[in-house]
Amino acid sequence: MGKGRPRAVEKRVSGQTSSVSSSGSLNIPPGPVYYPTEEEFKDPLEFIYKIRPEAEPYGICKIVPPKSWKPPFALDLESFTFPTKTQAIHQLQVRSAACDPKTFELEYNRFLEHCGRKAKKKVVFEGEELDLCKLLNAVKRYGGYDNVVKEKKWGEVFWFVRSVGKISECAKHVLCQLYREHLYDYEDYYNRLNQEKAKSCKRGMHVERKSGVGFDFSSSKRRRKNIAGEKVKSCKVEEEELDQICEQCRSGLHGEVMLLCDRCNKGWHIHCLSPPLKRVPPGNWYCLECLNSDKDSFGFMPGKRYSLEAFRRLADRAKRKWFGSSSASRVQLEKKFWEIVEGLVGDVDVMYGSDLDTSIYGSGFPRVNDQRPPSVEIELWDEYCDSPWNLNNLPKLQGSMLRAVHHGIAGVMVPWLYIGMLFSSFCWHFEDHCFYSMNYLHWGEPKCWYSVPGSEARAFEKVMRKSLPDLFDAQPDLLFQLVTMLNPSVLQENGVPVYSILQEPGNFVITFPRSFHGGFNFGLNCAEAVNFAPADWLPHGGFGAELYQLYRKAAVLSHEELVCVVAKSDCDIKALPYLKNELLRIYDKEKFLREQLWRNGIVNSSPMSPRKHPEYVGTEEDPTCIICQQYLYLSAIVCRCRPSAFVCLEHWEHLCECKPNKRRLLYRHALAELSDLVLMTDRNNSEETPQNRNLKEQLLCSSQSGALTKKVKGGHISLAQLREEWILRTCKIIQIPYSSDAYVNALNEAEQFLWAGSDMGPVRDMAKNLIEAQNWAESIRDCLCKVEKWPCYRGKDIEKVQLEHISNLIGLNTVPCNEPGHLKLKDYEREARSLIQEIDSALSTSSKATIADLEILYSKACDLPIHLKESEKLERVLSSVKVWTEGARKCISDKCPAAIEVDILYKLKSEMLELQVQLPEAEMILNLIRQVESRRARCSEMLKSPISLKKLEVLFQELDEFTVKIPELELLRKYHSDAVSWISRYNNVLLNIHEREDQEHVVDELKCIQKDASSLKILVDEFPCIEVELRKACCRVKALKALATKMSLGFMQQLMMEAAVLHIEEEKFFVDISGVLETATCWEDRATRILSSEAQMSDFEDVIRTSEEICVILPSLDRIKDAVSMAESWLEKSRPFLSSALSVVHDSSSLLKVEALKELVSESKCLKVSMEERTLLQTVLKNCTEWEHNAHSLLYDAECLLNIDNIGDEITCGLILKIECQVVKVESIMKVGLSLGFDFGEIPKLQDACSTLQWCSKALSFCSIAPSLEEVEILMEVAGHLPVRCTSGALCSSLIDGINWLKKATEVPMPCNHRRFKLSDAEEVLRQSQNIKVCFPVTVHQLENAIEKHNLWLEKVHLFFSQTSGDQSWFLLSKLKELGRADAFNCPELDMVLSEVQKVEQWKRRCKDIIGPSVGDVNPLVDALLEIINTLDRSLHIYNMSKGRKARDLCISCSSGFEDQEFFTCSVCKDCYHWLCLREALAETNTTVYNCPYCNLMESGKNFQNGGGPLQYGGKYPELNKLVELLSDSQDFYVWIEERSILHQLVEKSLACKACLMEIVDFSLAYLDKDLSIVSEKLCIALKAVEVAGVYHHQGDCNFELALARHSWRIRANRLLEGSQKPVILQIQRHLKEGLAINIPPEDHFRKKLTEVKHIGMQWADKAKKVSTDSGALGLDKVFELITLGENLCVHFEKELKLLRDRSMLYCICRKPYDQRAMIACDKCDEWYHFDCIKLSSPPKIYICPACKLLTEEDLSTSPLTAQESKCEEPQTPSPRHTELRRRLKKSKSGAERRILVKMDESEISRCSSGIERLLWRNRKPFRRAAKKRAELESLSPFFNVPQ
Repeated sequence: MGKGRPRAVEKRVSGQTSSVSSSGSLNIPPGPVYYPTEEEFKDPLEFIYKIRPEAEPYGICKIVPPKSWKPPFALDLESFTFPTKTQAIHQLQVRSAACDPKTFELEYNRFLEHCGRKAKKKVVFEGEELDLCKLLNAVKRYGGYDNVVKEKKWGEVFWFVRSVGKISECAKHVLCQLYREHLYDYEDYYNRLNQEKAKSCKRGMHVERKSGVGFDFSSSKRRRKNIAGEKVKSCKVEEEELDQICEQCRSGLHGEVMLLCDRCNKGWHIHCLSPPLKRVPPGNWYCLECLNSDKDSFGFMPGKRYSLEAFRRLADRAKRKWFGSSSASRVQLEKKFWEIVEGLVGDVDVMYGSDLDTSIYGSGFPRVNDQRPPSVEIELWDEYCDSPWNLNNLPKLQGSMLRAVHHGIAGVMVPWLYIGMLFSSFCWHFEDHCFYSMNYLHWGEPKCWYSVPGSEARAFEKVMRKSLPDLFDAQPDLLFQLVTMLNPSVLQENGVPVYSILQEPGNFVITFPRSFHGGFNFGLNCAEAVNFAPADWLPHGGFGAELYQLYRKAAVLSHEELVCVVAKSDCDIKALPYLKNELLRIYDKEKFLREQLWRNGIVNSSPMSPRKHPEYVGTEEDPTCIICQQYLYLSAIVCRCRPSAFVCLEHWEHLCECKPNKRRLLYRHALAELSDLVLMTDRNNSEETPQNRNLKEQLLCSSQSGALTKKVKGGHISLAQLREEWILRTCKIIQIPYSSDAYVNALNEAEQFLWAGSDMGPVRDMAKNLIEAQNWAESIRDCLCKVEKWPCYRGKDIEKVQLEHISNLIGLNTVPCNEPGHLKLKDYEREARSLIQEIDSALSTSSKATIADLEILYSKACDLPIHLKESEKLERVLSSVKVWTEGARKCISDKCPAAIEVDILYKLKSEMLELQVQLPEAEMILNLIRQVESRRARCSEMLKSPISLKKLEVLFQELDEFTVKIPELELLRKYHSDAVSWISRYNNVLLNIHEREDQEHVVDELKCIQKDASSLKILVDEFPCIEVELRKACCRVKALKALATKMSLGFMQQLMMEAAVLHIEEEKFFVDISGVLETATCWEDRATRILSSEAQMSDFEDVIRTSEEICVILPSLDRIKDAVSMAESWLEKSRPFLSSALSVVHDSSSLLKVEALKELVSESKCLKVSMEERTLLQTVLKNCTEWEHNAHSLLYDAECLLNIDNIGDEITCGLILKIECQVVKVESIMKVGLSLGFDFGEIPKLQDACSTLQWCSKALSFCSIAPSLEEVEILMEVAGHLPVRCTSGALCSSLIDGINWLKKATEVPMPCNHRRFKLSDAEEVLRQSQNIKVCFPVTVHQLENAIEKHNLWLEKVHLFFSQTSGDQSWFLLSKLKELGRADAFNCPELDMVLSEVQKVEQWKRRCKDIIGPSVGDVNPLVDALLEIINTLDRSLHIYNMSKGRKARDLCISCSSGFEDQEFFTCSVCKDCYHWLCLREALAETNTTVYNCPYCNLMESGKNFQNGGGPLQYGGKYPELNKLVELLSDSQDFYVWIEERSILHQLVEKSLACKACLMEIVDFSLAYLDKDLSIVSEKLCIALKAVEVAGVYHHQGDCNFELALARHSWRIRANRLLEGSQKPVILQIQRHLKEGLAINIPPEDHFRKKLTEVKHIGMQWADKAKKVSTDSGALGLDKVFELITLGENLCVHFEKELKLLRDRSMLYCICRKPYDQRAMIACDKCDEWYHFDCIKLSSPPKIYICPACKLLTEEDLSTSPLTAQESKCEEPQTPSPRHTELRRRLKKSKSGAERRILVKMDESEISRCSSGIERLLWRNRKPFRRAAKKRAELESLSPFFNVPQ
């Protein structure tokens, strides 16, 4: 569904040219196609196995089923609806990477800061802000800046930046300059960073080894490490590590390999990334979430839900829009699709109903549980339900590995449905787990497939990454997304084989494992696909599982589980070799990893819990590895610190940081079981082959884990030694009395052996015995404990011990271990057996025990601590006795009538006999039963004979008071009630029965009463009267029906007779019927009279109108209507013929048939109505017959003309006149025939004869003229459409032969066709003119002239090439080419001339492309070359002036003099410039002394940017190597051209300029001294010469740029060292790092100086940091010396100096600097004191220090003046920072809170303690306060702890 009309936009291809060749088709070889026979088609897996060796190298194949394969489509097309996805086809290949602009801006600004440049707020391009991120990715897509410039790809780059509009050549140039200015250095920096990753990692490791303790150079966010790679013990670092967790495994451990995103600060372990990294990458690192923008992310968005009909309309509209109503070929469709994909057509969106789960939406194949369409037969449905080619059955077939999968995996086990439209596509991918796939096209348009074989998968991925580098940088797992296409021709160009398949409806397509495939649909279609896995898939499945692990993708199923489950089942013998190899691979890998774990100290192991259904895959979900997301079926590692986290054996080190012995191995199969599985694959090989023996020996050797050794303190120890020691200890444990701890410890020690091979069998057996003995002993102890505790805890929910359990424990022949408690348990068992015997005796049938005896036995059983089954039986008997007694007493005491059911009494009697217990109520129950049986017999007797109503009522009176409910009596009561009810109903119906209108209801009631009377069991008197009343009611129903609807006349007569018999004819219904019957009889008599004679139409219509008023079905009415209908029908059919007789003009589409006219005349004789139209039709028929006779005569005359054989020159004119006369006659009679309006069969024959005669006349006219080729071709085309029966004559045959010759003769001499015909062809055509019967003399003469011209041209060519090479004129050769194109036939001489001309023209075109455009009119290429030579002369002039130091009397910019022009002279280099040449540069400066831009650049030290100087050459800079190559190619020319000589001069001067430049560059790169003026002067000269020169040499310019960069670095380094403002250490480090990037030699003066300054500064900074945190250990004088030293350094350390100055402030009586101890401030003098120094345990509300207390006492006795003086002399020692803190704390509620500086968290300390962030307080008189108050302090010694 395209958005808008297809439009032509500027060509933009993603890094490659279009895949569509000039012929418009893709040159892709087809894949194989197979046509299986009926026999081969029976088994799909067998057939695929057969063709696999041939088809797999293609990666794909098509299978065309036999013709008998026609499965019905199972879905209901009308009700089927489905969801769709929107596919942006134009973005499948040509789209920008989803880059996040904020991340790019952050990294770009860091780069600019590193380079010392400021970022611009906005870069504008064509009036809008330019997205630099998109621009960088677009240039990366096309191979970088240099490649884009080389291949002129700025138009394609523009489309990525702005996806709408076109770009001009000027805008391309502007875009190129913007990239060069803003992004070229950034691109170069990152390219070098990526190229030197490995080197930088090694260099970083070397630096760390040297420095001892270092930081990871790549980022400030990496973890701190020492030489050994261990974490440095720093509390800050540890806290930081614990705060950061990995987003993948959710662990905060392993901080040394944690990568932090430099934008969002989220963390990932390098081994958790997809794919994982081996080392920390250099430079800044960003996660994929920050690199990719959600706004620009690409995918298939959900679309609307469609019905199939709505989707069909959508698909048809899309196809009509692209190709109209005509059908498009495959070539057109493929060409258009790849044009859209490559962005050549515009925006195109289509809808695709893809990945539709057939378990939800239904399958196209029949399925057993689906509803069968009515149109499909049952046998056909059942046949295809069970067909192996039904995709619902394919994965589960015999021989498929997926048979073992229990659940249906959508898309793998359960097919997916695909509803496609034109251009809907499926992108490059291979199947999950590298499965096979099968796709069936149910119906619709074809589907085009492309495939790359699995053997070329790596080459395919390499080309994809090379072609789409930006997309893969943004999404490393791009090929897993299924959203990217690449033209197959690009793959072919890079050597990757690609094959194509066209799938048509009814075809299967198979894709093989690992084969990448993709394609698109040709239109609306429906396909279905599923995966399957024959045995040969197994090695590919193993590769797929490893791929999932590498990319951290969750697998669809566990590959190891599938292999193991299949190996345990009965699989096909063909699968055994593949299964054996895969099992062996899994076994070797598992063995190697488990042994590694054991060597590394993981000795704890446990088997996994067994499966409930081990014969299927996926019945239970295994845990997954938190690192690689793979299922852990065979084994896993877990640790008690993270019980819910599991890892695979390969990632055991990344689970946690616990010691290995804390972790545990979980395994499902021991290695011995896995080796047995491998051997099981040979179970069908009964022969002992060498291969089988080798396998067994190999497994036997590999399973001997005893040879495994590891290091211990004393040396090495093997697993076998540990095994023997454990077995000896275990044997001793079994012999001693049972100890639970000893058994547990022994079993724990056995865990390190149980996972191993078959040599650990004794350990497994011993461990099994230990477990059995442990379970037995614990069971003995448990039973004995319960038995002994029962008397104390009886009734407190403690269960008794089962006697059977005790018997099983003590019934063993040999006890497993030494447990004494089993003897006590035997005594309890004997006691229980004795009680069982007593209970059995009491419950036997011979015993007549009473209830009291049974209760005593039950009490004994309850007191026993062992549970007996017999006690339950005794309990049930006692319960039954109580229930029976209660029921019996209730029956005896109940006195209500019919309250007791008979069944209850019988039940009590049967229970009494079963209980075998003496019961007192038994006799009373038996007496009641005898009374019941007596009354039942009386009622049964009455039921056997006819029942009288009166006798029945007497019986009811007698038995009303009996308490038992008798069933027979209740039945008699029901009979009586039915009879009374029936009599009442009958009497109600007879009331006014003849007056009711609802007689049908009366009939139903009477019938119902009659039916019910037959079921009565009692005789009633009203029964005989029912039949008579029913007959009367039926007669009334008929009467009502006759009055309501029309009935037949006979029916009404019969009804009146029935009423008379029943004596009801006087009722109202029957009186009305009698009147209607009389009217109908009169009408019937009139109708009979009209039919007997032909009457007018009006009589018939009157009779019909009268019949409508009679409510009776009249017998003659149908005959009347038939006669009228027949007449009207005949008249209607005759109307066209009657109107044609009056009309003159007739439409060809409405012509009448003569046969129909004859039939109508025949039908008119059978009509019964009189009409006058009969005569008119007969006249029309006569006219038609006469015309047919005349037409036959003219056809005969035309046939005679067409059979004329003799066509001579003399009779040609007469024949033309005869033909024209005959044509006139034929046209005349055709006109008459058409005027009649009939479809005559002779008219087409006349038309054919007329057209043939006209063609013959035209052909004969060519004999006297020379027709054009177009006229001959038109005549031949007309001849092809002439009727065969007319062209078979002699005249037409001769003329057709002549016209064929005339076409050849006309084609030969035409100039445009000379390359098609040779001279021999012309001569042959001339010879053939003698063999035709028709002569064309004018054309023959024209052919002879063409041959003569060709021969003359050949003579000129031979003369030209006979001259010496190099003497020929280019103008003469061009003229020969033009004459040859006009006059010559195809010949070697013409090819030679054209080849030589083409060679020279191609050379000139190449030269123009390299040199660039020029403004010359006559010869622009020569002018461009001369212009470049002029620039080279100026460049050489600059070089020569620098050497000779000649007077500079010319403007260096334009090389002209200064006559009458204002000029400026540079104060540095003394070069002169015209004012006009510097007008723009001078407008920006106001200085009187002028310095040229090149000298300013040398002095400023800025990085050199190409272009922008006043000397810059304005044209294109050609590359020197390409010019040399052009000069070399021109040596082979046959003719002399001026451009070659000029190019020779240009190359010589370019080489001279190159030599001069290299001399200066070599000098600059080798210069290492301090004086920079010499290098500056030389580089300035070279810079001017390079800008002037119009030729570019890549290597030389790169070296020159390096020399300029080094010089710029030295200038800036000198400025750092000699500048007025001291640099900070970060500037020094950055500058040194920049010097390393441009390879400044270590011997360089400025590098050595900067390195020395950095070393001295870092040493001082380290010492300053230590002193600032030494808590006063260093004296103040030393501190001040250190501050002075820091102030005199060449580097400014502001932070360290502030720390030292803060360190010089002293507090408290101890005169120590602030050390984070708790302090309190004096509320009077603001001095701070430590709690421990003044022995203060808790803070008071108000605190005044002792010094202030003494001062207060003195103030009371001294004058105010004295107090004021003493106050002035007292220093205020507290820090202003503490004063400010005290002010802030005064706002709090508690006085203690506002005066106490307590121990705070680390962040608050760093914020408040140092004071350097707010104010700098300097105190260089630390002893003033202490000296003044010395006398007073001595008296306060109990309160102060003064340090001595």
